[in-house]
Amino acid sequence: MAEKLKKAKYKFPRKGDFHVYILECSDGTYYTGYTPDLKRRVELHNKGRGAKYTRTRRPVQLIWNKGYRYFKNAFLEEKRIKGLTRRQKEKLVKGSKKNERY
Repeated sequence: MAEKLKKAKYKFPRKGDFHVYILECSDGTYYTGYTPDLKRRVELHNKGRGAKYTRTRRPVQLIWNKGYRYFKNAFLEEKRIKGLTRRQKEKLVKGSKKNERY
């Protein structure tokens, strides 16, 4: 039975296009996330179907993103950015060009 569950489990793609992004919420706070489809994800946030954090802080605006070829790199970058202070995030946003790819 356990083998059937493993085979039926959804396989998440590990290579492709992944984006780490920072949104500015209507209350001025920042939200950081990652996704394989940036445009769709921002639309979901603005429709109230994104993260719980952004549901009550709409509309949100994309202020920074960076593309990656591997899920692991995007995941680790998101984790790193979430650990930054507000000031460090502002510096990242101001010092980087939008739509970078690594």
